[in-house]
Amino acid sequence: MKPKVVIIGAGPAGLTAGYLLSKNDVDVVILEADPVYVGGISRTATYKGFHFDIGGHRFFSKSKPVEDLWTEILPNDMLTRPRSSRIFYGGKFFSYPLKPIEALLKLGVFKSILCVLSWLKARLFPVRNPRNFEEWVSNQFGKRLFNTFFKSYTEKVWGMSCKEISADWAAQRIKGLSLGSAIKNALIPQRYNGDRSKVIKTLINSFRYPRRGPGMMWEACAEKMTALGGKLEMGCRVTRCCYDGLSGQWNVEYKNGDGDLQITEAEHVISSAPMRELVRGLSPAVSERTKRAAESLKYRDFLTVMLILKDRQMFDDNWIYIHDPSVKVGRVQNFRSWSPEMVPEADKVCYGLEYFCFEHDGLWDSGDNDLIELAKLELIQIGLAKEGDFVDGCVVRQKKAYPVYDDDYARHVATIRQELDTRYPNLHLVGRNGMHKYNNQDHAMMTAMLCVENILADAKLYDLWQVNSDGEYHEAGPATVEETNGSALRLVPTRVGTPELAPEA
Repeated sequence: MKPKVVIIGAGPAGLTAGYLLSKNDVDVVILEADPVYVGGISRTATYKGFHFDIGGHRFFSKSKPVEDLWTEILPNDMLTRPRSSRIFYGGKFFSYPLKPIEALLKLGVFKSILCVLSWLKARLFPVRNPRNFEEWVSNQFGKRLFNTFFKSYTEKVWGMSCKEISADWAAQRIKGLSLGSAIKNALIPQRYNGDRSKVIKTLINSFRYPRRGPGMMWEACAEKMTALGGKLEMGCRVTRCCYDGLSGQWNVEYKNGDGDLQITEAEHVISSAPMRELVRGLSPAVSERTKRAAESLKYRDFLTVMLILKDRQMFDDNWIYIHDPSVKVGRVQNFRSWSPEMVPEADKVCYGLEYFCFEHDGLWDSGDNDLIELAKLELIQIGLAKEGDFVDGCVVRQKKAYPVYDDDYARHVATIRQELDTRYPNLHLVGRNGMHKYNNQDHAMMTAMLCVENILADAKLYDLWQVNSDGEYHEAGPATVEETNGSALRLVPTRVGTPELAPEA
């Protein structure tokens, strides 16, 4: 067996790394705090036979190796699903991406003209070097459309003013999309012709999806990894990572499901745990400056109220963004529209109402029954249900769902990275919380895939921080893809060293 690797967390990044390392005969142990579910925020929860996501997860990536790995893990259980989503604003539903004629009719001619003039003004006189979310989005869409279709929802998600949110977040989540591209797509819908690099992910009109939710993918990945000899320990919470600089060895301490303290040795540690928690548990301890940086990192939590209702065919979108400030719900998902197999009873529907909050605030600490009643009232207020429709429901809380992109987050992350790279060379950060990057699962997977390449080569072939929000890897020269061991896809660098970040279009 090759060197032992301990992986913290069995989300998309951790399981991708574990599976690929196991395929290469590396001794791997994944430590997962959850006693039941793998997949992290990409898991699929179940309640009385109904399946539901913790957030929605479309399976589409600009990265062919990621797409191929999905196919390899779950070859016979991926559906192709139509993408459909809308915005609820001012008591009306608007298609998203925006359809100009529909928006014109629903906003009214006068408001629409003002929106177009506002957009033209933004194109002629943009804010130079936008620093916050409001400035960035206003540059792309104009101030009036920002106030109409972005402000309320975004402030629900983050619990702060759009002026306090870094422009980095907008650049990652809305990259390539502007009013002009939305109008162009409405008139001439973009078609996927095999070239993922040309696709604006926000505008895709179909995606793949596992028959019983994203958790099906990660459960299959875990099974394949363990069949290859990798180990998965559930209900195990890592408390400390001790590094011996002389030997280069790690002792990873964790508590198992019974609360007993355990220790396992490793040559490499891959962490997808929240960066703040990891830094707290490192030994020898980091500097006071890095401790302060880690403690300054913030996270946004959220909860899902899952409701089972009689099927009145109220809507068939995958989800609806709720931009109306009169209700607390931020987004409503229709799980049958993700996959019919998510809902086992033909005369029922299953909706997920998402509420964004901070751990231990009033919403988070509300009782489940109170949250279910709130969700019922708001669903009726929005117009997506009627009294007498409701059958049952449950609540799932998700801590640290979103790393917060405030004004100072990038400086804090840079401080932490600098010390960790210098003092702990065999510590690898991957995934959303591991790198404090708001990304999708394909991005998280790509960081893990490249991390595996570095470990197998015992060299830093790739800088994981150069993986962008589309799951693509930027480097100075072109990379090729080849097959290894008959099935594992491997990226081959054309040069060794830290790549340059390619400019965005």
